[in-house]
Amino acid sequence: MFNLNNIIRPNVLKMKAYSSARDEYKGDASIFLDANENSLGSLAGENYHRYPDPHQKQLKRKIAEIKGINPAQIFLGNGSDEAIDLLFRMVCRPGQDKMLHLPPTYGMYEVSANLNEVTMEAVQLTPKFQIPVAEVLASITPETKLIFVCSPNNPTGSLIEIESIETLLRSFEGLVVVDEAYADFSESPSWTARLAEFPNLVVLQTFSKAWGMAGLRLGLAFASEEIISVLDKIKPPYNINEATQQLALQALEHTEALRDMVEEIKQERELLLHALPALAQVEKVYPSDANFILIKVKDADGLYNYLLSKRIVVRNRSTVPGCAGCIRITVGTLEENQQLLQAISEYKTQD
Repeated sequence: MFNLNNIIRPNVLKMKAYSSARDEYKGDASIFLDANENSLGSLAGENYHRYPDPHQKQLKRKIAEIKGINPAQIFLGNGSDEAIDLLFRMVCRPGQDKMLHLPPTYGMYEVSANLNEVTMEAVQLTPKFQIPVAEVLASITPETKLIFVCSPNNPTGSLIEIESIETLLRSFEGLVVVDEAYADFSESPSWTARLAEFPNLVVLQTFSKAWGMAGLRLGLAFASEEIISVLDKIKPPYNINEATQQLALQALEHTEALRDMVEEIKQERELLLHALPALAQVEKVYPSDANFILIKVKDADGLYNYLLSKRIVVRNRSTVPGCAGCIRITVGTLEENQQLLQAISEYKTQD
C-alpha cells in the first residue's frame, strides 16, 4: 500500500519551509514595513513593488473552480518543469534512488534526473508508442521512486492507454506522474478526476499550450493534499511572480474563447493529418491527440535544413530513440500550415 512518508527523503520530512514576511502576517493592514520592499513604488507599474502572494490563493481558487478540484490539491510552478524538478528533490536521494521514463518522451525528465544525480531507467515504448507494462513492472526496484508517463506523449502525439496507467498506479509504491501538457487537444478525460482513487498519482498540466501563455511560464501539478503540501514546503517562497498571477487570472475569465481556439487548432490538425500523407517526401503520419504531428520522412535531415532555408522551423526528432527519420510539426495557423505543405511538396531528396 502506498505511503508517502516511506518515499519522501528524510531531510525533506524534517525540514521547515521558509517563512516569508507575508506568511507571518495574514490580516489586513495599510502600512507594510516587514519585507524590505521599496515603499515608494515601482517603475514597472502599480503593485509590483510588493512581493506576490507566495501561495497564489486567488489564482488557485479560480483554477479549482474551473477544474472541479480542491485548491489544496493544486501546486503552481514556474512552468511544469519546476514541478518536475521538485518531485525529484522530494523523493529521490541523490546517488541512491532511480526514476523510470518511457522514451521517446519529454526530455526534461532526463535533464532533471541528471541534475539531481538520480539514476534513469528507460523502458522504450512499443512501436505503436504504448507502454510495455510487463517490462516496466520488471524494471522497478526498491530504489525506483518516480515513473513519468507523458499522455498525450511528446514527441509522438500518442495517447497512452488508460489500462496501462491504471496498472502502474496499482502496482507501484512510488509516484506515477502523468504529464498532461497536451490534454486540452484530446477527447480523453483528465486524470485529475481520479486523484481520490490513486494516492500516488501526480498530474502535470500547463498554461503554455492550449492557453497560449508559454511566455508567462506557469505550470500546474495536481495531487493529494499530502503531496501538494510537501511541494509547497520545498518550493522557493515567491516562485510565481505578480504579473503572471494577474495575467493568468485574466485569461481564466475567457474559457469559451479557449474552447474556440482549441477547436480551431484541432481542425487545422485534421487538415494536416489528411494532407501530409499525399506528399511524396512523407512515409508515415502518426495519429495525434496533441497540437503537433509526428511524421516519418525519406530524408529527415535534408528536409529539416530545407525548411530552415525557407524560414520554417520544425523539430528534427530523427536522433530520438524510436523516432528514426521523424520530424515533429506544431500545428500552425491556416496560412502557416499551407506554406509548410507547399515547402514539403517542393523538396527533392538529394542524391
